[in-house]
Amino acid sequence: MPQYPNRQFLDFEKPIKELYEQIDDTKKLAEKNPKIDYSTTLIQLEESIIQKRSEITANLTPWQRVQLSRHPDRPYTLKYIDKMCTNFLELHGDRNVKDDKAMVGGFAQLNGETVMILGQQKGANTKMRQLRNFGMANPEGYRKALRLMRLAEKFNKPVIALIDTPGAFPGLEAEERGQGEAIARNIYEMIRLKVPVVIVIIGEGASGGALGIGVGDKVLMMENTWYTVISPESCSSILWRSWDKKEIAAEQLKLTATDMKGFGLVDEIVHEPAGGAHWDYQAAADILKSHIVKAIEELRHKTPEERINDRIEKYGKMGFWEEASV
Repeated sequence: MPQYPNRQFLDFEKPIKELYEQIDDTKKLAEKNPKIDYSTTLIQLEESIIQKRSEITANLTPWQRVQLSRHPDRPYTLKYIDKMCTNFLELHGDRNVKDDKAMVGGFAQLNGETVMILGQQKGANTKMRQLRNFGMANPEGYRKALRLMRLAEKFNKPVIALIDTPGAFPGLEAEERGQGEAIARNIYEMIRLKVPVVIVIIGEGASGGALGIGVGDKVLMMENTWYTVISPESCSSILWRSWDKKEIAAEQLKLTATDMKGFGLVDEIVHEPAGGAHWDYQAAADILKSHIVKAIEELRHKTPEERINDRIEKYGKMGFWEEASV
């Protein structure tokens, strides 16, 4: 995990940065005055950082949650796989066009059990973000995901899908190769998978890009993530012809984990370490792992037919409406 001073801070995280700067200043004083014991002061400052992290994330606005979901230090799919699983064997290609680097997946050991784990990968630096297309998969990415899920079904292994994407790639070539059909096919096929399917929104969950691997028996959502049909910036640009209203858009879209849980669109909220998952990768992975293992254990007792019927019923009930009297 990146450590200060290389760590990046969002605007509302500046009080934490100031505490780190105080720690640096105190350490410099300790070097200049070795006879004075500064250990108590350092301990107090470190405790203050943890407390401040909790205070800041306790009352975040929807837009600030969006910012946290995009934090450059936030763990991505491969980081969670590394921290949660062992013996990960990445599988490549859709057997049709090419290997989409924005979509990763393969077999791994989770808590001693073999699972198929997949998800979008954004990249940790500029070069890797370009390679991963910023987590925006092409049709071949969704077809690769479907190939891996069918492979899991063949060997009767649970499927875990980690969602973190600003959306499916909107380029002309993606549309030419059937982006909409690939996403629709995945939604249709995931409903019919015979094995347990656990979905987790670990970052951004935008539109069809998320839904392409977002249908499952259990849908979990980490607390500092968002899930909706459009990003706040795009919503703002459509409604107000400007990105300046993105905070209002984030509020009106009801995109936070609490909102999604209230609407019945996700089953559980996965709490993160104090300040967010980017502060402690291992702790975040351990918390998420416990939720996934519990979900798989619950689903294991159902027959394939029960899982499929429950999925159909679950997604058929989603949404609510009012009929106007004539």
